[in-house]
This record gives sequence, structure tokens and C-alpha cells, in this order.
Amino acid sequence: MKQLIGYCGIDCEKCDAYIATKNNDQSLREKTAKLWSELNNAPILPEHINCEGCRVNGKKTVYCDSLCAIRHCAMEKRVTTCGDCPKMDTCPIVGALHANNPESRQNLIMGVKMDK
Repeated sequence: MKQLIGYCGIDCEKCDAYIATKNNDQSLREKTAKLWSELNNAPILPEHINCEGCRVNGKKTVYCDSLCAIRHCAMEKRVTTCGDCPKMDTCPIVGALHANNPESRQNLIMGVKMDK
């Protein structure tokens, strides 16, 4: 499976935090911080927008590093992604994300098929 598919199935290469980090794009960091602050009703600053992917070594946003329940669960279970977890289809945590982002679920299904 592609390393830049997150534990949940989100494609990190399409994430504005990843793009801003890779391109050192301060304008995109500012735009992303503003949007994420509004969406999460939390103070997110441009300097918080640094991430190299949740399954690779390197920088992570505070959310991805410390607060993401999906990432913490997958790491605790020692699965490559949620696609390797037998409870994925009934999991309320990743299920909520997949309900809003069906592409992320498809990424996991395709990744599991590619691994076999």
C-alpha cells in the first residue's frame, strides 16, 4: 500500500497540510489554518500546519500526532491501516470518517487487495 495513505484511508498527498509542508507554502498554511480553525472551532495557527503523512516518520500536525483516535487505535493494534483490521466495517470511529469521505474507505479496500 502506498505509504501516503493514512491509517484511515485518506490520501495524505491530497491534504493541504502535507502539500504546504512539502512545498513550504506559507500562504497555503495560513489558508488551511484559518479553515481548520473555523471547522473545528479551535485555535489552529499556520505554524501548526506541518505534516509529512501519518504513517511515515516526520512532522505531523498536532491533531494527527496526538489527537487522532483512528491513528492511535491502528498503532495500538499494530495494523498497517484500518483496512487490515477485521472490525473496520463495524468501527464507529473510522465509519464516521468514511461516511463523509467514501474515497478514503475505497483507498483502504484497494490497498488490501493490492497487498494480497
